[in-house]
Amino acid sequence: MEYATEQAQFQPCQAHLQQVVGTMHQRRSANYKPSIWNYNFLQSLSSKHDLKEGIKERMEGLMEEVKRMLSEVVNSLAKLELIDIMTKLGLSNLFENEMKEALETVASINNGVFTMEEHLYANALRFRLLRQHGHIISQNELRSFKEGSILFNRSYCEDVEAMIELLEASHLALEGENILHEAKTFSTGILRKRVSSLDGRLFKRAVHALELPMHWRVQWFDIKWQISLYEQREDKQSNLLELAKLNFNTVQATHQRDLAEISRWWRDLGLMEHVEFTRDRLVESFLCALGLSQEPRLSSLRKSLTKVVILILVIDDVYDLYGSLEELECFTSAITRRDSEQIQQLPECMKVCFRALNDVIHEIAYDIGKDEDWHRVLPHLAKAWADFCKALLTEAKWDNMGYTPSLEEYLSNAWTSSSGPLIMSHASFFVGHMNLEDVADLLERNKDLIYNVSMIIRLCNDLGTSTVIIKFLR
Repeated sequence: MEYATEQAQFQPCQAHLQQVVGTMHQRRSANYKPSIWNYNFLQSLSSKHDLKEGIKERMEGLMEEVKRMLSEVVNSLAKLELIDIMTKLGLSNLFENEMKEALETVASINNGVFTMEEHLYANALRFRLLRQHGHIISQNELRSFKEGSILFNRSYCEDVEAMIELLEASHLALEGENILHEAKTFSTGILRKRVSSLDGRLFKRAVHALELPMHWRVQWFDIKWQISLYEQREDKQSNLLELAKLNFNTVQATHQRDLAEISRWWRDLGLMEHVEFTRDRLVESFLCALGLSQEPRLSSLRKSLTKVVILILVIDDVYDLYGSLEELECFTSAITRRDSEQIQQLPECMKVCFRALNDVIHEIAYDIGKDEDWHRVLPHLAKAWADFCKALLTEAKWDNMGYTPSLEEYLSNAWTSSSGPLIMSHASFFVGHMNLEDVADLLERNKDLIYNVSMIIRLCNDLGTSTVIIKFLR
């Protein structure tokens, strides 16, 4: 599938550069509020789990207990429930192989192993976990619960646990899976009717599922809530709960170290001293990166994505607020050609932005490729930034002309200006367990996936900012 883009072809910025500088251009301001995060506070972040002796040994002992627990469970439903709670408590990264093996065992067993009393709940849980972990499982696994042509069997309506699982499973529907779409409508309706009569843990779970499905949540930001909920269970496993708390605290300690380090980088870069018109959103950028890479082993990816996200905000503001169209054309051409000579007569803040971006691209390329391959990674990252800037320039041209594009024309450019392709290209080169050429080929072969993810980013962003933008333009 090919995706059209409305992007200009750039020629070197040669003539009339003095006129660029001299042209009167009204600099706009979005009146962004300053960062609420104090540098000294970020540097002070620390955790006793960084220093306390015996934590690693205690965790290793608990992990062995949980491994035995998982291996000794024979009942399929009990095995699924244990895997589910381990996932919700944030322990997946500690038991990847064990959970994979257990799910493969469950997947190999015929679906008819559950009694009718537990049928809907168990099969919805089985469907969700298998599909979440990459198993091919048909929506027909839930067909037996249909009564007539459009309604699920109402004998299950009183089973709130089953309705919650059915709702969660329905959010994993693929295009055209009507049974799951009907399941979503049915379970949502039942839960909304029943929720006011519930209490305790069941009430909290129902409200949580109706508010936002697990499949749409950033898992790391949900773990503390899940730990608190599990702690309220009478049948909780004390070793599982203790391991979840220790793991959460040690992982959070890693995140705090990363944040302190990246805040030193941001201060030393000194960019905000030259670009007062832009957003200073270091911590928010870090949290965005954290949502994509929570595992402790992904520290380098997390810090690099933070750099990418915060520069996306800065560059976006250069195009939206600061630069004249002539300046932006020069700026875009310089980024596309990686030619610093073209920026010499631009405003100082745009020179600083260009240099900062160029430095960060080189830093990340080196982090990925090290001494041997950084120069081979560099062109891929540079192209991703160039494509992003070209898309921003297209939007700046529309704004300059007072032109309102058609929806099709807007979206053909907006999926790139969403920054989705830019972020995913960096992430793919970081975590790809293959050579660089294969990563580039993988990105090319998965353009459909990148396009759709980027479109979701763009439309969600537009929904969240449209009222503010309309007010600003007025």
